[in-house]
Amino acid sequence: MARANVTAFIAMLRDSAAAGTSNVTDMQSLHRWSVERPTDFWPAVWRFCGVVSEDRGTAAAWDAVGYGLDRMAPPDPERGPTWFPGARLNFAENLLRRTDDRAAVVSWNELGRQRVLSFAELDSEVGKVAAALVAEGVGVGNRVAGFLPNIPETLIAMLATATIGAVWSSCSPDFGASGVLDRFGQIGPMVLFCADGYRYAGKQIDSLARVREVRARIPGIRRVVVIPYVGDAPALHGLP
Repeated sequence: MARANVTAFIAMLRDSAAAGTSNVTDMQSLHRWSVERPTDFWPAVWRFCGVVSEDRGTAAAWDAVGYGLDRMAPPDPERGPTWFPGARLNFAENLLRRTDDRAAVVSWNELGRQRVLSFAELDSEVGKVAAALVAEGVGVGNRVAGFLPNIPETLIAMLATATIGAVWSSCSPDFGASGVLDRFGQIGPMVLFCADGYRYAGKQIDSLARVREVRARIPGIRRVVVIPYVGDAPALHGLP
């Protein structure tokens, strides 16, 4: 527990002399304080985590800590709960704040360890894909879809999409064509990322037949990006 983040968080609270934290010494007392004083707890979490947000030139990045925080129900636009109204941030910017040589992604599959990406390499790859998406006409609010296994390229495509303010949606490559269409057909993606296939229980399973069907039935897809995962030269016939 001495090296745990929650221990460091409690120490930060006590050093800051935040209201009501004099008795916060362990998980139980921290939980009690967080429930009793949510408008003190959530800014402390923001500061401890170093959330990167738009600079508004004021002391706080938000208009209020939240509203409706005592409402135990699904979020409602008017009644809340809503956290940090007025704050603006980018998910990808927060995940990509580091650009050093430490490992950010270590990829394994059934064949063993495959690829390691440092934070610097991840940032570079995301930047390249983001630029390609912009060149394709993708912008804020446009949709990008991923029909991909759990591989580094999936993460890169998601972060690149978030970087430019577009909307990312994905589904597992073991979905049938109807399942993929049910999900992606609702949002009308402009770009579809896919792999040529995936591995399961020692077998290589093709994905491109379903990709062809999906592409044919979602005419708004401008570009299909195929990642060679199970082979070096995917069969791209029938994929515009």
